[in-house]
Amino acid sequence: MTVREAFLQERPYLLALPDNPFPSDEVVVKAGNTPYVRFDVNDYTIPHTHVQRSLTVRASAATVGVFDGVLRLSSLPRSYDKGQQIEEPAHIAELVAVKHAARRHRGMYRLAHAAPASSELLVQAGKRNGNLGTVTMALLRLLDRFGATELQAAILEALSRDAPHPNTVRLALERRCEEQQRPPPVATMLSAHAQTRDVTVRPHRLDS
Repeated sequence: MTVREAFLQERPYLLALPDNPFPSDEVVVKAGNTPYVRFDVNDYTIPHTHVQRSLTVRASAATVGVFDGVLRLSSLPRSYDKGQQIEEPAHIAELVAVKHAARRHRGMYRLAHAAPASSELLVQAGKRNGNLGTVTMALLRLLDRFGATELQAAILEALSRDAPHPNTVRLALERRCEEQQRPPPVATMLSAHAQTRDVTVRPHRLDS
């Protein structure tokens, strides 16, 4: 008999398929320490809050899902290229916002140690709906140009005038330079190459 005829004879004795579909998607456990997980030679983004964890990747023919236990972290289109980065815009935006906030806090910490009065100036600027990130960066530039002692004195003067603004601090610093007959400091402008590659100087052998 043919295969079809044999199948028709055996069909009444075969077990029925279960009601729930069998999970045939690929399941791979990845230990991630960056905001990406590597699957099939491509990288897929995950929320920055779930780095350095053991995550599960379930991939179908069309999508790649990343899970932390039963919690779905992302579902991105599957790429069959090599070395690609498939990103969820929300993941990148959250990471950028966190990095900006961390940079601002580091700047505030440096200002508080160099010029303690800067903490009060930031509080007063915040009460006037000032952009604390912009104020912090402006004060850091003044700190690099004029030094901690002069910046502290200029901030105290700005607070005494009830004008907690970087421009007020800058004007006070420039006026103090004129009164003390000191040349205004010139900011050192370094190229990106110098900042990233020429910071560390490697000594070379002199005999060659």
